[in-house]
Amino acid sequence: MTGFELLAQEGLARRGRLWLNHGPVDTPIFMLVGTYGAVKGVPPEMLARIGARIVLGNTFHLWLRPGLEVIARHGGLHRFVNWHGPMLTDSGGFQVWSLGDLRKISEEGVAFQSPVNGDRLFLSPEVSMQIQRVLNSDIAMVFDECTPYPSTREAAAASMELSLRWAARSRQAFDREDAEQSRLFPARSVGTAPNALFGIVQGGMFEDLRDVSLARLVEIGFEGYAIGGLSVGEPKEDMLRVLAHLTPKMPQAKPRYLMGVGTPEDLVAGVSEGVDLFDCVMPSRNGRNGWLFTRFGDLKIRNARYKDDLRSIDPTCTCPVCSPSTHGDDRPAFTRSYLHHLQRIDEMLGAALASLHNLGFYLRIMAEMREAIAQGRFAAWRVEFARDRARGID
Repeated sequence: MTGFELLAQEGLARRGRLWLNHGPVDTPIFMLVGTYGAVKGVPPEMLARIGARIVLGNTFHLWLRPGLEVIARHGGLHRFVNWHGPMLTDSGGFQVWSLGDLRKISEEGVAFQSPVNGDRLFLSPEVSMQIQRVLNSDIAMVFDECTPYPSTREAAAASMELSLRWAARSRQAFDREDAEQSRLFPARSVGTAPNALFGIVQGGMFEDLRDVSLARLVEIGFEGYAIGGLSVGEPKEDMLRVLAHLTPKMPQAKPRYLMGVGTPEDLVAGVSEGVDLFDCVMPSRNGRNGWLFTRFGDLKIRNARYKDDLRSIDPTCTCPVCSPSTHGDDRPAFTRSYLHHLQRIDEMLGAALASLHNLGFYLRIMAEMREAIAQGRFAAWRVEFARDRARGID
């Protein structure tokens, strides 16, 4: 079963619930990125402990490694990675686009050399839907071309039109795959019921092209709509301009997904414009490099000033890293001093703990926004959050 329920709204900010095969997801929500089927350094049971509800897998990379035969033997991606909550998979379009000279785009799809072993491969809307059916993700994404930045209006229009043609083929292929599953499994159980397919709005930095893309995608019909082609190198003001223009026009009764964004401030800005779903590698990647997010600004744990610091990363944080120690004193489970030591010696535990904290922080601010919207105090929460972040960490 798939569907979206709007529970509360303040301004454009929305509090909702997304119903998916593997359970409900309260929105707005940050989705954790597990490119190869793993959120780097964090076990699935720990993800659930910090409040994760939905995890992403990467169609392109999982297709190459470990391959569909391995995942199919597990009955899909959920069992393979031991995560039994909802999952979303991207289509692979961004990954093949990013290969540069290793790929050739045509009307039919993208021919490219495997970055793993050099094999010649071909990815199309139909192939992408077949892959995602094997992965059995709760949300699949249409195969699209990511419009590069910067682009002329003519180039952005051509790219957007190609993505629309591919979106229509993705819808048809997805529905064929679903019909085949209905034939094979006439009495469906959890994990074999129809999954959701999201369209992706493209058009670069041009509002009129974004309008055309959205209108045509709505005509095709999808279970949700994503905003692609942002956070690809454009100035922040351009991203916010396109977002503010587009989101009020998106279907009210469908979930809205802003792809690949971003900082804590980006999440708050997106929610204020009516976005429901986000994803980004930033909390994990920054954590691995010693950059920690806190209520009071960002903390670079590798700095020498933290060598003897016995405090937690963030005194307001309740993640497993910042929570009180089980040794009977009032110190946190892991002090800044210890995390500094782990980072300086490049110990993998340091990267794992920092990632866990950052992910927990992102999920906590999303939970706070959900509660604030439900209580009609999101505007006040946003002001308070910005003030706290600007204060800086000591």
